[in-house]
Amino acid sequence: MSEQVRYVTNEQGERVGVLLDIELYNKLAFPLALDAECLVGLTKAELEALAESKLVPTEQNQLDELLAKNALSQLSADENAALDRLINLIDQLTILKTRARYTLEQLKNLETVA
Repeated sequence: MSEQVRYVTNEQGERVGVLLDIELYNKLAFPLALDAECLVGLTKAELEALAESKLVPTEQNQLDELLAKNALSQLSADENAALDRLINLIDQLTILKTRARYTLEQLKNLETVA
C-alpha cells in the first residue's frame, strides 16, 4: 500500500475513510500553490483584471514622448533614467500579466479535470 494513502476501515473491514500524507493532501487541495508561477490568493476576476492591465495614461503618454525623443537621440540624462524606469515597469507588468494568464489557464485546466 502506498505510504501517501492509508484507509480507515470499520469493524466489517469496509473502507470508510482515507488518510493522506500532507504532501499529497496539499497537492490535491491546493494544486496551484505548488506551481511557483501561479498567482495564488486572487479571485478569477482579479486575475482577469490583472491579465488585461495597462500603464496608466499619464505614464503611457510619458513613455511615448520619451521613446520619440530617444529615436531622435535627444534624451537628457534625467529623461533617459525616466525611460529606463518606465521600461522596467513595463517588464514587471508584462511578467505579472503573463503569470495571471498562466494561472487562469491552470484554473481552466483544473475545471476541465474536475
